[in-house]
Amino acid sequence: MTLTETSTAVELVAEFTALPGCEDEVERLLRDLTIAVRAEPGCLVFDAYVLTDPPAVAEADPAWTAVGTRFVVVEAYRNAAAFAEHLAQPHGAVFNAALGPLIAEANGSELRFLRRVV
Repeated sequence: MTLTETSTAVELVAEFTALPGCEDEVERLLRDLTIAVRAEPGCLVFDAYVLTDPPAVAEADPAWTAVGTRFVVVEAYRNAAAFAEHLAQPHGAVFNAALGPLIAEANGSELRFLRRVV
């Protein structure tokens, strides 16, 4: 994906795993971030979820154990310019700095960009 496109919506999923005992703080951070991001003019969707079922790997590998609670954030922005503006917002940097020590992923949220099929 390039951020030079201006007419196509940017859609993505961000995922991360709260360390045991950090779930409530992660939820609080997400609630605050959701209010700020939804107020951005280019934001179309910003919805946070908690996985309620273990991932498929749990069934495929009996040795697999959960590290913590998995969170998923579904995001959509009007276009690449709106997404770039979202990335420049200070509330995102504050959220990411606070989130880092509370999650299992050493490099922060895992981002997966989506291309709409229909």
